[in-house]
Amino acid sequence: MHNRLPLALVAVAVLSLAGCTRQAPPDAGPPALRYKLNGPLIPSTMTMVTAWDIPQNPLTDKTLDQSKLSKEIQFGYRLFTNTPAEAGRFVPSGMSCNNCHMNGGQRERALPLVAISGAFPEYNRRAGRLISLNDRIVDCFLRSENATGSAQGDESGQARVVAAEALPTPTSREVLALAAYLTWISKGYEVGKNPAWRGQNTIPQPSLRSVGTLDSQKGEAIYAERCVSCHGTEGQGVFVGDKKPGPLWGPGSWNDGAGAARTYTLAGIIRYSMPYLDPGNMTDEDALNLAAFITSKPRPAFPYKDADYRVDPLPPDAVYYPKRAAATP
Repeated sequence: MHNRLPLALVAVAVLSLAGCTRQAPPDAGPPALRYKLNGPLIPSTMTMVTAWDIPQNPLTDKTLDQSKLSKEIQFGYRLFTNTPAEAGRFVPSGMSCNNCHMNGGQRERALPLVAISGAFPEYNRRAGRLISLNDRIVDCFLRSENATGSAQGDESGQARVVAAEALPTPTSREVLALAAYLTWISKGYEVGKNPAWRGQNTIPQPSLRSVGTLDSQKGEAIYAERCVSCHGTEGQGVFVGDKKPGPLWGPGSWNDGAGAARTYTLAGIIRYSMPYLDPGNMTDEDALNLAAFITSKPRPAFPYKDADYRVDPLPPDAVYYPKRAAATP
């Protein structure tokens, strides 16, 4: 078990973040970073002091003008960093895109999205087909931000179909704006090729263990020691300055059809970006046990899970799905 950081260091980091949480006004110009980027990305070793450093920020970029496209790119950025406020009709949860794709999708090993637009269309195992970038954004709304949260169970316990106008589509304004922002931070990169930094936030295959052998009680102890300062004892997040992490479980969190609801996927996110006071210093085993604890908690139900993994096998870490033929870990 890792020891806590000295309280003085924690206080310095928290106070520093509190001073960094507000965005610079649009006419201030891009901020001067105090460290070297790893390619286009914030290094994964940076602490929460850099939580709101954005290397490519459309609100401060002088190359953007007053055109409709520039305004949509800026709207997409605001959507990305404050999704519940900017896309409330699709986001009954407390989750923002930025909670998982940190620093505006520009942080190393935190699901970075720089150069991602050129990788689409691509095959999606959950859907069993090729999907577009806009399809993927819709999926994030539906799952990670629980856009299906208005679905109510009937007396038999079955989820009803949500009214079509209540759900995002590939042509919804919010989806198009997010696609514009992601395409903007992908400009200049090769089309049809995954960037080298994609897929680097995963637990190495030799370290994976069967989900059934993971110890959620150990994970709970790790959570109590290393996570409550930002996420709170009930996993709902605490304010640091004017920002708060999204809920890790409960009705305001991602639903059980989201990628982060898969134990190995969540463990990879934890392993390389948490704890934010000292990122990357958790072991693979600790990250797996912690993910097992978080995925043991209740969260909203995605009402269409029966349509997932109908072509490809159900992943072994898809713990919220009824069991059927599973892929090898």
